[in-house]
Amino acid sequence: MNEPTNIAPIEQYVIDYVIKLRKEKKLNQEDIANIINVKRTFVTNIESVKNRAKYNLVHIAKLADHFGISPKDFLPKEIIL
Repeated sequence: MNEPTNIAPIEQYVIDYVIKLRKEKKLNQEDIANIINVKRTFVTNIESVKNRAKYNLVHIAKLADHFGISPKDFLPKEIIL
């Protein structure tokens, strides 16, 4: 996968983790948007390579709470820059 310009590897890791979690739980982008209280287009932009948005810490906290996991689960075990 080509790294988009303005997205750091650690940010891409978080995006990929949320996509993986979303698919495992059989959720769509609208479901994720509802969990973090944003519009579906925001999640679409996060997952798009052309129009990038990023999850912030509040989004991660809401997702972690919803799925009953720790916010640290969204981060890689090793440092990636």
